[in-house]
Amino acid sequence: MSEKTPSWGIDPVPERLHVLSALDSTLLWGNLSVSLLVIVIGALLVPALSLRDALLAIVVGAVAGNALLGLAALIGADARVPGMVLLRAPLGRRGSYAPTVLNVAQNVGWSTFELIIIAAAAAALSQHVFGWSGRWLWTIAFGVLSWGLGMLGPIGFVRRYLRKFASWALLFAMGYLTYWAISKSHLHAYWARPGRGGFPSFGQAVDLVIGSVVSWTPLAADYTRFARTRRSAALGAGLGYFVPTIWCVGLGILIVLARGVGDAQALPAAVAAAGGVAFVALLAITIDESEKAFADIYSTAVSIQNVLPRLSQRFLITLVSATATGLALVLNLGNYQDFLYLLGSFFVPLFGVLVADWLAAGAHYGPAHVFAGATLRLEQLGAWLVGFCLYQWLSPVGPSWWTDLVAHTHPGDVGFTASLPSFAASFTLALGFALAARGRATPVTADARD
Repeated sequence: MSEKTPSWGIDPVPERLHVLSALDSTLLWGNLSVSLLVIVIGALLVPALSLRDALLAIVVGAVAGNALLGLAALIGADARVPGMVLLRAPLGRRGSYAPTVLNVAQNVGWSTFELIIIAAAAAALSQHVFGWSGRWLWTIAFGVLSWGLGMLGPIGFVRRYLRKFASWALLFAMGYLTYWAISKSHLHAYWARPGRGGFPSFGQAVDLVIGSVVSWTPLAADYTRFARTRRSAALGAGLGYFVPTIWCVGLGILIVLARGVGDAQALPAAVAAAGGVAFVALLAITIDESEKAFADIYSTAVSIQNVLPRLSQRFLITLVSATATGLALVLNLGNYQDFLYLLGSFFVPLFGVLVADWLAAGAHYGPAHVFAGATLRLEQLGAWLVGFCLYQWLSPVGPSWWTDLVAHTHPGDVGFTASLPSFAASFTLALGFALAARGRATPVTADARD
């Protein structure tokens, strides 16, 4: 087995490349879950919610979101194909093109957001040391770094980068940032302070956390197809992402309450101003942030190959890196919150369709399910659409022109969450359609399981 296999395309990964252990998967997803963008989610929850309610929303959202992520990782390790190729099984080959377009859009968006926040952090460090921010230069530099990590591929990324030093640097950075926030926190006073109300409600806060986690479910199989077993993939993703999610979002709440910093782009400057160890911690987490850009850039390239499999993966990684870097030079984080909600409304019900179809197939996808199925399964696309519409009816999210249109039909913001009802609706419909279709068709011969 060679680690120099970044260009493995849409075909099932051979057994010789089933090399990522449970520890490897945990390191991968644990590192991907730690981000300045995830930390700033906490800034969106308070002061509208009390500290108690915000923490409860984080736990509820993290449990639900990571259960789905772990299941997505398991299905990816079962089928051994990328995430968008995996959707050929429930939606058909042409049907999978619709989520592929959405996934490419979300990954380019995430890559851009990551480079923006990386450049903001690096600029704060540069200003502190050299008296010159050079934000444009850092945007380009970290765009190149993310491109380089993408060229390593998942196996090389985990074994050459995460195992050797990145995970240790990240643990140090998170530990110090937590100390930095708690050192000026009056937790008893914060706990007793009621929320101000308004946006977000408790249910919207849960949806925000779920959305931040579920946005990774379309990407999970891109990496877990290289896992040794289905179980190691599921545990590594579900647990590896769960703990840091609670840590990061909770840390964001404390930073808002104790330090008065509620803007992702303002956070690096506030930390850098503390100097000393805080400066080193910010440097570590800034470098680590490039890991998320790597994941989004790599998965964008793999997703495009679902539609255009003959294109070189290395070429696509280069193209996506250049696009995200260019966008990061001209955009800002103003629409980050709406972006997260909109992603959740698409991908939560889509995953419900995938899980239902996978269960109807005997909880196992072989190559025939993915590559020899129907060209288009309209009924499953309809199940996905129903879930999306239910989500938007319960809690309209997205651009203002869309929410203004949908606002005339919905019953008001839900008190709990729109994510879970939309998942349940799509799952139920898709399961019924899948069982009915398989009852009429000749069963597909399944492969041996892990």
